[in-house]
Amino acid sequence: MTGMGKTGRISPARAVSYQILIQIEERGAHSDELLRSPEVDALSAQDRNLTTTLVLGTLRWQSALDMRIQPLLQRPETELSAQAAAALRLGAYQLLYLDRIPPHAAISESVELVKQSPERFAAGMVNAVLRKISQQPRAQTAAHTASARQTADDFAHPQWMVERWARFYGMEAAQAVCAFDQQPAPVAIRLLDERAEAELSAAGIELTPGEFLHAARRVVKGDVSRTEVFRAGRVRIQDEGSQLVAELAAAAQPGAQRILDACAAPGGKTAILAERNGMAEITALDISKRRLDAMRHFLRPVDPAGRIRFELADAVKIAARAKYDLILCDVPCSGTGTIARNPEIRFRVDPSELARQQAKQTAILTAALQALAPGGRLLYSTCSLEPEENERVAERATGAGSAYRAVPVETPLGTLSADGTLTAEGAKRASSAMANGCLRTIPGVHPCDGFFAAVFERKE
Repeated sequence: MTGMGKTGRISPARAVSYQILIQIEERGAHSDELLRSPEVDALSAQDRNLTTTLVLGTLRWQSALDMRIQPLLQRPETELSAQAAAALRLGAYQLLYLDRIPPHAAISESVELVKQSPERFAAGMVNAVLRKISQQPRAQTAAHTASARQTADDFAHPQWMVERWARFYGMEAAQAVCAFDQQPAPVAIRLLDERAEAELSAAGIELTPGEFLHAARRVVKGDVSRTEVFRAGRVRIQDEGSQLVAELAAAAQPGAQRILDACAAPGGKTAILAERNGMAEITALDISKRRLDAMRHFLRPVDPAGRIRFELADAVKIAARAKYDLILCDVPCSGTGTIARNPEIRFRVDPSELARQQAKQTAILTAALQALAPGGRLLYSTCSLEPEENERVAERATGAGSAYRAVPVETPLGTLSADGTLTAEGAKRASSAMANGCLRTIPGVHPCDGFFAAVFERKE
């Protein structure tokens, strides 16, 4: 990140948060990646926590903040620079949503941020607007209402998005998704050995049982990434919905000898496939060299013998390959099931994007199905809540004359329940997420990110 050295009277957390918000606005960068950057990692634990709160909170409430800011501008129709907008939103978020930060600190440091930016002439405007906001009532906790428009305003989501979710899942579920998105996303880990939990506890990490899986835990308190257990690769930070999808893939074809993870990065699901298939040959394929290289390092602890083969390739071009017993096809998608973790998604996705994603997803799934051996099975998954990326894509794979048939996800789910991978309560929760033979988790309705999964088998 640039500009980190010019902090002056600005706290390190605010300086880093400001630069992250500008990069998200100007370059379309992703908050989750920037919050794992070396600049954030170099901060104290307290400043890292504050940076995460400031960045994600400002993004979550951005549209509500803009509704407060815009009328106070001398020219409300003027488009602000990224630097001025980031300073105003950052300051307004602290004034309206954080009760432990003194107003003078929120205002003065926001003004100083602009003074040290190329937009220094906007410092007076930022000062005036934030002082007016400091005199306004603080933001109130949003209440559930029957209106999609009011829900969108209350929870700072695009109205078209809320209307879609209400149409597909009902207004109550749509409101639950919006409310879930506005809270810090739960941190889940996967335990890779039986001593890890006790050692994390001794290091001050407070854990509770997972919602679905025996191997999963929820982090209540503490930074797992700073522990020796994490650095040694004996636990992995991974959303429990993501873990569940990978477990379902492994259980869809027990004993598979040749496995392909078609869109493998960042590698969490590949790791579970390796854990559950100790003798299999596994190919991890991805189109991004940077992400593939990062995955090699990430997966080293679970693959000391080098069984996983990493390949840089486009998943659309895998149809002519040798045949696989099991394929995991976790395709790129809009990511609307992960807005709690990536709040900026709500500003980047529009209805036209869903059609583009569907075309890409259909091409990947079609190619991957053709790479199945007779009797082989494929699990198709996304982290999207949108039917165009899920049911509509899956339906195309099993149309009239298709060489493939759908396998109810209840089948691998039953395997996971019988072998103890799922907890008793987890099996009930997973069963409640079944719809028409597919798995669909809905944030706020289910205690995890939003995922979709469907299983297919190549006919003999």
